[in-house]
Amino acid sequence: MSAAGALKRVFDWKVRGVRWVEIIGVALVAAMIFSVYLAKAAAASESARIASLERQITQNGQRVRLLRAEVARLEQPGRLEALSRMAGLAPVDVRRQATVARLPELAPIPDPEPVVIVAPTIPSVPIEADPAEVAQ
Repeated sequence: MSAAGALKRVFDWKVRGVRWVEIIGVALVAAMIFSVYLAKAAAASESARIASLERQITQNGQRVRLLRAEVARLEQPGRLEALSRMAGLAPVDVRRQATVARLPELAPIPDPEPVVIVAPTIPSVPIEADPAEVAQ
């Protein structure tokens, strides 16, 4: 038997009137359709995830813009000046600025060493009588 004859016999083999090559072909097409469906479903879920992340990025960008505007408002010199005046603060007078030679005079005074005070001890008194008897 030649190879061409064996190959023809394999392709002509039938199961209940249908060639097995056609059965395998239909099974492969069904598997491909199923795999395309799975890939499409995975792509749809990834697309939804990407859309969610893009929404979060947009919201975070809006929050950043709002926070930057709040910082700009809080750092306004006029507002800070009004707050400092309400707190009783004022700019340092030029005459009160120290020179390098005066820095040792302005050094902070070290905290004094703590003084340890020893409490007097009370001598112990032996109890000779019952307190109930003393009260009578």
